[in-house]
Amino acid sequence: MTTDKRLVKIRRALISVSDKTGVVDFARELRRFDVEIISTGGTAKALREAGIEVRDVSEVTGFPEMMDGRIKTLHPKIHGALLALRDNPQHQAALSDQEIEPIDMVVVNLYPFEKTIAREGVTLAEAIEQIDIGGPAMIRSAAKNHRDVAVVVDPGNYQSIVFELNQKGGALALDTREQLALLAFARTAAYDSAISGFLGKDQRLIGEISNDPHFSKLLSSFDERTRLTMLKMSDLRYGENPHQKAGLYFFDEPAGDQGGIALSELLNGKEMSFNNFVDADAAYQLVCDFHDLACAIIKHTNPAGVALGATTEEAYRKALACDPVSAFGGIVAFNRDVDEASARAVAEIFIEVLIAPDYAPEALAVLKTKKNLRVLRASTPQTNEALEYKQISGGMLVQTRDTHRLKREDLKVVTKRAPSTAELDDLLFAWTVCKHTKSNAIVYVRNRQTVGVGAGQMSRVDSVKIGAMRAQLPIAGSVLASDAFFPFRDGLDEAAKHGITAVIQPGGSVRDDEVIAAADEHGLAMVFTGVRHFKH
Repeated sequence: MTTDKRLVKIRRALISVSDKTGVVDFARELRRFDVEIISTGGTAKALREAGIEVRDVSEVTGFPEMMDGRIKTLHPKIHGALLALRDNPQHQAALSDQEIEPIDMVVVNLYPFEKTIAREGVTLAEAIEQIDIGGPAMIRSAAKNHRDVAVVVDPGNYQSIVFELNQKGGALALDTREQLALLAFARTAAYDSAISGFLGKDQRLIGEISNDPHFSKLLSSFDERTRLTMLKMSDLRYGENPHQKAGLYFFDEPAGDQGGIALSELLNGKEMSFNNFVDADAAYQLVCDFHDLACAIIKHTNPAGVALGATTEEAYRKALACDPVSAFGGIVAFNRDVDEASARAVAEIFIEVLIAPDYAPEALAVLKTKKNLRVLRASTPQTNEALEYKQISGGMLVQTRDTHRLKREDLKVVTKRAPSTAELDDLLFAWTVCKHTKSNAIVYVRNRQTVGVGAGQMSRVDSVKIGAMRAQLPIAGSVLASDAFFPFRDGLDEAAKHGITAVIQPGGSVRDDEVIAAADEHGLAMVFTGVRHFKH
């Protein structure tokens, strides 16, 4: 924190806001300190209707607002008033020569570009019309000259600013102006990122410029430069371990409601921890990968049990039966609304977090009797081809999200025996669970219910053994999914000992023929997916 406590008396303020939340009360407080208010268009009208004296920007500039308001504040008498250094004699002389009066505060929020593009069916013309020009220019001018000018871009800051004005006789400290400038630059950065992100994804624009050989090369790969803008939602008690600090942020993307766990609503229980969020996200992404009604129980990001059912209670009880010991203290997720019967079933044991799209009133009443149970209501996470990020020391790994969903027609039967319809149903179910299990991943499934899970092992055959060893239900008659190919036949031989009937795996090993021969020897049906689902 700087030791320079130089105050700036606020004498003139320019107010031009799209979001008018609280602006009338804020302007009224400024007038209490005899601050002259300059304003534009709708903001000026709203302030006058509230009985607040306002001077039009056009009166200050001597130039009328024009082109539907596109031209109003882009004028030397505005930007000169913001950029002039108060302790620079040459700047002061220029102000005097041009009859420019300094402006000490800018209160601006921008055209609602993000909200506009979040609307379904928005046109390119509508989006472009909501690109603010004068607002960002004023914000940047004021923020650049924060040693002399205060810039306010968020209605949430009005109250604290008024408090300081009262404490300091209508002035603001340099520390405050520095903090406001930082928020202002973050806002314009996020705004520009939203615009470039939207236009970059707009297929109409891409189609027009992709014929240019210079641009087609750029469009064929990741951006050479990228900026991530995140907004802080809350501090967390601690991170992955108690000695680590942590916070929750969400991406400030131009995609409307991003859905998922970060933006979920806590309906019951104490605050979520860092690990709660990580595990809850793993559970909810898993169930949301199914079209049918599904329940997943997660422990340390890996599935302890997953099942489909005709009702949420049936799906939960089937998932619980896979590994009731590991389910204790775990995370439960549904991809359908929770009814009273399933709520009562979940309440029978200790669960850390429950996630679902919504809850029946009777179900919520049951769940609220468990004070320590965190109950989250979450919308479906995005399934579009967005990017995801993983930080490493000194940099960031970036990849497209794994949105692949396997279809029956994608499968290639490689054994003498083809899987039955029931086996195919189980194989596809097992493959989806495998996608959400740490590699090396092996999943045993029967009747669209996990039977055993082997996760995160250094060798595939060990995952085969551990999945069988941990099974609480009979393995005989189940199918097996492997997230990557079997490098040797030993994994298949081990699984066959437990009575599996069919296998789904990517294929692609140099020993595929050996593995296929082993499957035929054991009378197994085996299909190749052609894709793998590593998860680290």
